[in-house]
This record gives sequence, C-alpha cells and structure tokens, in this order.
Amino acid sequence: MSTEAQRGQILESPTPPGVGADVLTAPFDQAPIFARSRALRPTGKVLPEHARSHNRALVLQTLYSAGPQSRADVARETGLTRVTVSDLVAELIAEGLVVELGQREDARPGKPAILIDVDRAAFQIVGIDLSDHERFLGAIVDLDGGIVARAELPRDRATGDAAVALVDELAARLVAEATAPVLGIGVGSPGVVDPQGVIRSAPNLGWQDLDLRGRLHAAFGLPVHVGNDANVAVLAEHGSSTNDDLLLIKVGHGVGAGIIIGGRPVIGGGFAAGEIGHVVVGTDGGPRCACGKHGCLETWLAVPRLTAQLDALDDAGDAASDREAILTEAGRRLGIVLAPVVGALNLSEVALSGPAELLDGPLALAAVETLRTRTMAEHNRDLRLRMTEQAQDIVLRGAAVMVLSGQLGVS
Repeated sequence: MSTEAQRGQILESPTPPGVGADVLTAPFDQAPIFARSRALRPTGKVLPEHARSHNRALVLQTLYSAGPQSRADVARETGLTRVTVSDLVAELIAEGLVVELGQREDARPGKPAILIDVDRAAFQIVGIDLSDHERFLGAIVDLDGGIVARAELPRDRATGDAAVALVDELAARLVAEATAPVLGIGVGSPGVVDPQGVIRSAPNLGWQDLDLRGRLHAAFGLPVHVGNDANVAVLAEHGSSTNDDLLLIKVGHGVGAGIIIGGRPVIGGGFAAGEIGHVVVGTDGGPRCACGKHGCLETWLAVPRLTAQLDALDDAGDAASDREAILTEAGRRLGIVLAPVVGALNLSEVALSGPAELLDGPLALAAVETLRTRTMAEHNRDLRLRMTEQAQDIVLRGAAVMVLSGQLGVS
C-alpha cells in the first residue's frame, strides 16, 4: 500500500497514527490525554505494559527535537536497544511518520549511517483562535509550528449560534485549503473548557455547555482538541522557554491565565484553573463586570475596557500622564491578583500575551513592582515578567502543540 493510501486510512478514524492510539490518544468520547495533566512529552522508559506506545513517542520526540539522526544515535539518546529502535523506526516509516534522508556524510570509518527524521511535510494542523474580541483567527500550521496559511472572519459581535456558525465556516475554509493530510484541529476558546472539549461557559461568546469538539469532529471526521485560550497559549510559550514552571497571562476580550508546573499543564478539578478574570481586585468596588460583580480584574484589564478608557482620553485631549495613570492602575490590579499565585507556587517567570501597545510599558512595570512588594523579596528576587515571545500567533501555535501532543506525543 502506498504511503498516501496509508495516510488516507489513518485519517478516516478519529485517532490518526501516532503514538499508540491505545495509550497516548484517548478514544473520542474520553478526555484528550494532555488534559489529564501528563507531561507534554516523554522523557524516559516506562513499565513493560506501556512500553511500546511510550517508546514510539520517545523515538518521535527525539527526532522531532534533534532533527536528522541515525538509528544508532536515537538508541543512544533514548536508552533503547538498537533492535527496538530499528523495529519502531520501520513501523513509523511504514505509517508515513518518519523518512530516510540518505547516508550521513562524515569521515568516520565503516559504512555510513542512514539518517532518519520525522516527515515534517507529512501532515498539517488546523489551528483556530477564538480569543480576539473583533475577529476569529485561523491558520494552517506545519509540524514545526510554521504558519502555512491564514484565514480570519470578523466577529461583528456575534454570540450564541451565530458565533458557532462562524467557527464552522472558518474551520471548513482551513481544512479545504490544507495541502497535506490534516493531523487534527486545535481550538483555543475563551471560557471554561472541560477535557472532553465542551465549553462549559463562555459568557463573552454567549456559550453554555457547547460541545465544540463533538460538533467539529462530526463535521470533518478529524481529531479535534479544544482548550481554554490561555491554557492553549501557554503550551506555545512553554516550547520557547527553558523553564518548566510558567505562568502566562492572556489579555484579550477577557483575561485568563495558563499554568504549567513541572512541565505539566494545570487545568484544575473544575477545569477552571487560571480563570483570574473574574477575581474581584481589592475592596474598593470598581466597574460593573459582565458577570454581575463589581471590580473584577477583567473590568480593569480586558482590551475592550482599556481601549475605551484610552480612546475617551484621546477624545478629550487629556495629557499623556492620564494615559499612563490608567495603564499603571491596570498593572497594579493585575499584580494584586497575581501575588498570591506567584507566592504560593514560587514562580520565577510570568509572561504577558496581548496587545504590546497596552501591556508593554507602564502596565507591566506596575504589575511587577506590585508583585515584588506583595511577596517575599528573598523568594522572588529573580522574578521575571516579560512579554510573550510568540506575539499574536500564540494561540494558533498553542493549538498546534495541543494536536501534536495529543496525536503524536511530541511537542
């Protein structure tokens, strides 16, 4: 059977090849395994009953991270025997996941080794970002995280069924434009999202108990992974960080946090870890929030709120100092909310994701100063608060990481 035919067979089922469909990819009616707080990638050998699936992931992760290697190189790197590696590589080549690149050119004695690598052109991933307050964004992403093509649809304040229809339309356009078999669809959405891909609550989009994962799977017959936008974004940021403990604050239509501790995503028992947008800041009241409370962090920090305040200043012709005061107060409120989190987890790195013209400057400076004054200095002297390295594509790339981890066990 040809490689294309094999890929076609693979993609007809909800779990394309990859790393042991029985272990690393849950059946469609179960939680995607990344949401059950496993490490994002394999790091060593495991018990015999799980060995084959895990070791497939280990071989793929080694090649994915290091690039072209010989079979002997992979055996040394993973600690697996050469026989085991050769057997697994033969299986992965047959499935179209790994390719031989030819002989290594070096001056070492003996027969030159054959180099192998993940076939990085074998699949593409559809990523969708629903966090922007003005538009829904989508992209076709290659296995290395590169953006192959983009698409977007204006939201026009759509909520409820109208917003769901926009997601359907965007996904259909991207799947149709893919130039390689689609490994899966990843979606980052505002709100509380459970491990089955059901959006329990997304007030800004008017969604309640929306089975987005089931809906998209039924429409396209592809594996689908849905997560909270901040939880998805932190996956992308983790890939560019050397720190296995990371807190990412996603500021858009709302405010949320993504948390990775010890290399494992944290989603919480009620799937709402990181839902800091509706934490009331202080006891001095504040603006009324969409949730009904007054003074939620979102009322101080969300992009539409901040933009409206700053636009009002511009219209009134007020001084630049007033603009700085608004951003400084928003940063101070953020620092107040983050201080107990940073103190409890002893975090050393916090990343901000959102419009740099709002976040990078007085707001960030006020946030880090507040953090330092509200936590023990000797424990947080190395605390670093920075802008994300992923810019506006962070949720799209995080959606691709979610699919890669869920389907192939690599990231």
